[in-house]
Amino acid sequence: MIKLVALDLDRTTLNSQARLSSGNRKALVDAAHNGVHICIASGRCFDSLPEDVLAVKEIEYAITGNGAAVYYIPEKKRIHSFALPVGAADCVMDLVEKMAPDIPHAFETFVDGVAYAWAEYVENPVGYGTTQTAIPYVKRTRTPVKDFRGFVKAHDGNLDGLDLVISNEQMKQKIYDQIKKEEIPVYLTSSVKQLLEMSNPEAGKHSGLKVLMDVLNVKQEEIAAFGDADNDIDMLKFAGTGIAMANASEKALAVADEVTVHHDNDGVAYGLKNILHVI
Repeated sequence: MIKLVALDLDRTTLNSQARLSSGNRKALVDAAHNGVHICIASGRCFDSLPEDVLAVKEIEYAITGNGAAVYYIPEKKRIHSFALPVGAADCVMDLVEKMAPDIPHAFETFVDGVAYAWAEYVENPVGYGTTQTAIPYVKRTRTPVKDFRGFVKAHDGNLDGLDLVISNEQMKQKIYDQIKKEEIPVYLTSSVKQLLEMSNPEAGKHSGLKVLMDVLNVKQEEIAAFGDADNDIDMLKFAGTGIAMANASEKALAVADEVTVHHDNDGVAYGLKNILHVI
């Protein structure tokens, strides 16, 4: 019996307009009324969670920042967190400056559930590989910081995570490999092609689920998870039932136990009804 469902947001629970459809909303409410705990599991920080989701009172918990923090939504209370190790952000930024000085890139970081980013990136997100459709989201959710290095230094030890924004995929992979080679203490993942996302080595969406297992007294086999991207892979593998969207990445599809329909076709609702049978 499924007692906890964890949901990625973008391209999973939300449609292409980044909205929660009426079909998915009804399915989540019905599942909750049938005794299933509903949890968001997102790369977003808490402050950038969409109102469409926060307005659904049946969604109780949120795993944010790829597992960096877990919240009890009704009280906006952080119940667990994994801070980025002291000095890790500086090490990554030094490495990127050395490896890609002439390639457009930017950084963003997260403190207490709020996103902060290079001012130049917030001003012109497309110049760093962001899609046109994501411009409003970036401008609405990122607080611009001119002295980013100084900001990171002032909050070192209290950073939920660090994102590298870079459109050159080959360089992104080289940086990923070098971070691994130098054993910089970060958990590495990616939700979209222009992002390299870093958090505490103990983080990851699956780590957030481990926290909720204790809070809610549920077993691993009683957890189901929905996702579409590479940053969902550990969560899909950890859950008793990992469900990938039809639009998911090849790596996410490869580890999933089940595949539901496209996120624009209410894939979460379909999965809750036809795969998990909780509604």
